[in-house]
Amino acid sequence: MDSRDLDKYETLRRLALAGSRGDDLQGTAETALRQAAGLVRLQAAAMYLWDEKMAITVAVTHAESDAAREKLVSLEEELFRGLRRDRQMLSAYMTFGGETPMHSFTLPLRHGTKVFGTVIGIQEGDRKLLAEDAFLEALSAAIALNVLAEGIGQEKVISKDARQKERLGAIIETAVTVNHEINNPLTAILGNVQLLLLKRKDLDKDLSDKLKTIEASAMKIRDVTQRLLRLTSARSVEYTEGTSMLDLSDEPKDENKP
Repeated sequence: MDSRDLDKYETLRRLALAGSRGDDLQGTAETALRQAAGLVRLQAAAMYLWDEKMAITVAVTHAESDAAREKLVSLEEELFRGLRRDRQMLSAYMTFGGETPMHSFTLPLRHGTKVFGTVIGIQEGDRKLLAEDAFLEALSAAIALNVLAEGIGQEKVISKDARQKERLGAIIETAVTVNHEINNPLTAILGNVQLLLLKRKDLDKDLSDKLKTIEASAMKIRDVTQRLLRLTSARSVEYTEGTSMLDLSDEPKDENKP
C-alpha cells in the first residue's frame, strides 16, 4: 500500500469516526471534500442534500478558485440535476473535450433505495477520475453514513420530546380523573367537617382538634389534586432508592443550585 492509498484510508477513517462522534455534518463534509480534492486532484467538489421534492437543503463546496466553483455549480445545475430528475440517473463519470480536458463525477448519497443527496467533483488534465472510482464511492458512502447519523440523532431527540409529551398527557388525564373522583367526596368531607367546627363551642377540645386535623388533611389532598392539573412538565424526583415520584413543586429545580 503506497502513501496515497494510506492517505485515502486515513481520510475515510476520520470521516467514519466523525460520524460516530456526531460531529457537525457541514464541517465534517467540508474537511472530507478538501482532503479528497487533494488526494484525487480535484479542482472543485461539493456535497448536496435535498428534500423529497429534490430542492437543495444543504450545500457544502470546496474549490481551488472561484472559476472552478462556478464550473462545478453550472455542471450540477445544467446537466446532473436534469439527468437525475428526467432520467433517474444515480451516478456517472464523464469526460469533456477541449483545450484542457475536464473530468467529472456524480455519486449518490443514499440509504437503501432512498437517495437524499449527491457528491460531485471536477478535475482538469489527462488523468481520468474513473481510476479513482473505488475511493470516491467509498467517500460518498461514508458521507451518507454521516448524514444518516445526524438524522438519526435528530429523530432521537424528536422521539424523546414526543415521549415526554405523551407521558405528560397521560399524567394530566390521570389528574383530571383523580380530581373528578376525589374532589366530589372530598368536598363532602370538608363541608361536613367545617360545619361541625362552626359548633366547636359545643365540642370538647380533643374532638375539635381532631376535626381540625381532618380539615387540614382534606385541604392538603385538594391542593395536591390541583397541582396535578397545573403540571407543565413530567419531572420526577427520587422517593426511595430505585423508586421515583412526580415532582409537584411549582418551580423547576435548578440542578446547579445546592
